[in-house]
Amino acid sequence: QVQLVESGGGLVQAGGSLRLSCVASGRTFARHAVGWFRQAPGKEREFVAAIKWSGDNTYYADSVKGRFTISRDNAEDTVYLQMSSLKPEDTAVYYCAAGRSWPAPTNSAYDYWGQGTQVTVSS
Repeated sequence: QVQLVESGGGLVQAGGSLRLSCVASGRTFARHAVGWFRQAPGKEREFVAAIKWSGDNTYYADSVKGRFTISRDNAEDTVYLQMSSLKPEDTAVYYCAAGRSWPAPTNSAYDYWGQGTQVTVSS
């Protein structure tokens, strides 16, 4: 069992940066890939980025490639999403999720989900 808690969301101007954190509890966290997803009002949840359990492989949605960076610190049971050059269209609730599949750009690949953190980018 893995429990996930996101933090770091907030209000930022376009062009700004935020770093989201996903802290996990559970002894098997280091064996799970972790993904970030987001859901804007009225839209379906979409994949943002994922990182393999070893941290040596990452995968990004085209919409965030070059602007977002995912990383993990297994010693701290934490995964980060560094977001730069933010745009108003990045506004959404961001969720982290953990699963045993790789590559994992789909909701169904993940077994555990956090509650989400709101990111709002103003123009």
